[in-house]
Amino acid sequence: MTPAMNNGSVRLTDFHHLWLPKLGRLRFKGFPSKLLSRADNVRVGTTTVSMDAVGHYFVSLQLGSAQPFVGKQRVAKSKAGIDLNLDNFLTDSNGQVIANPRYYRMIKGTLAKAQRKLSRRARRAKKSQRRLSESKNYQKQRLLVVKLQLKVANQRKNFLHHISTTLIKNHDLVVAEELRSKNMLRNHALAMSIADVGWRTLLGMLAYKADLYGRKFLTVNPRNTTQTCSHCGYIMTGKNKLTLADRKWTCPSCGVFHVRDHNAAKNILAKGLATL
Repeated sequence: MTPAMNNGSVRLTDFHHLWLPKLGRLRFKGFPSKLLSRADNVRVGTTTVSMDAVGHYFVSLQLGSAQPFVGKQRVAKSKAGIDLNLDNFLTDSNGQVIANPRYYRMIKGTLAKAQRKLSRRARRAKKSQRRLSESKNYQKQRLLVVKLQLKVANQRKNFLHHISTTLIKNHDLVVAEELRSKNMLRNHALAMSIADVGWRTLLGMLAYKADLYGRKFLTVNPRNTTQTCSHCGYIMTGKNKLTLADRKWTCPSCGVFHVRDHNAAKNILAKGLATL
């Protein structure tokens, strides 16, 4: 019998139930209907069961099939360089700007208040010589804090999935700058904002989605991409060197006016094209 999703040790018994060894028949939701309709020619590989901090269980299935899971995309005849920044989340070489949603900052005050309350309940439990696992008030507040953190993580992940899929589907080539976020995080004034945007997660999504949809994704050295005129190649140095406050500037060599992030995205794309 040919291995498939409906006849192995891990198998679908119907569109809402999954059979797992030792655990038996489990009800599930959220599985793609397209895969359910072609269960006969899809094989199940490694299966992982996990639980998040709230207590939600997830089953991750490694699937294989002779038939591609994603259809081949049409040639878009479009290329894009992307500049990642804190002012706006992303600016591309075509001039499109995507605002930074700042999900963590939106709940920062509420989360801090909930965490202080959690600390007080932990101290009370310790003073009463009770284990935290046995303190109902502590566990109730811990669950509230975790749900707030999980909400931000899910919002950010959903946003990054939407942006990465749109970029890959609409462009044959996407070029981004290599990140040095570890060094940037040392700047305490910017550390929270950098950690909140999820740049590295975005680049990881772009990389695997480019392979999935048959597109090209590259990263390039960001050196001088901000300081270089995309029109004539003049590099701003010395007294002319741009600071973080300089959002718009005019090239002293050719006189072309630039919006800082748009100009950087153009230079990133040019570097990517030069490497191909």
